[in-house]
Amino acid sequence: MFRFLIAVAVAMWLTPAAPVAAETPKTINQATLEEPNQKTPEVSTEELRRILDDGSAAVFDARPPKEYAISHIPGALNVSGKPGLPMSQYVPDAGEIERAVGDEKESPIVLYCSGPFCGRSKRLSEELLAAGFTNVRRYQLGIPVWRALGGATQIELEALAYVHEMDRSAVFIDTRDSEQFQGSRSPAR
Repeated sequence: MFRFLIAVAVAMWLTPAAPVAAETPKTINQATLEEPNQKTPEVSTEELRRILDDGSAAVFDARPPKEYAISHIPGALNVSGKPGLPMSQYVPDAGEIERAVGDEKESPIVLYCSGPFCGRSKRLSEELLAAGFTNVRRYQLGIPVWRALGGATQIELEALAYVHEMDRSAVFIDTRDSEQFQGSRSPAR
């Protein structure tokens, strides 16, 4: 009898427990920060790509203009800073978004900034909610994760000139057959 009880105990110990209902596993492109106590929901990289493809929301970059000019998500609009503040104290102006969407406070809006530890898009989203906007979401992973996950970025011409002149580590590759951008390299053909 004792051997039987030991055999039953061992069998029970080796038998896996009944599976617990679990969430469908997420891919990295479906992940968000899932911050607690959020006032506005987050979108994943996958959702942001869909939004950009179908134009279902206005996407705003809450970073200062120079950061936006150097690298932003194609299709995103930059938010000017609040009037009267020096650039060193840049705070995105919620009124700028209100003007951009034509005072339609139910317009779908997605905000992003410099990544998980940047609070600009979060603060801006809360200002928009306080102003009566009802469809505000954030891509809180921001531009660094967007780039890391293979998302395309765009540079403005004035920023390209700045990087070309000031950043000695930048490598420019001109793939055109005709004239070359001064200081660029041609790809090996």
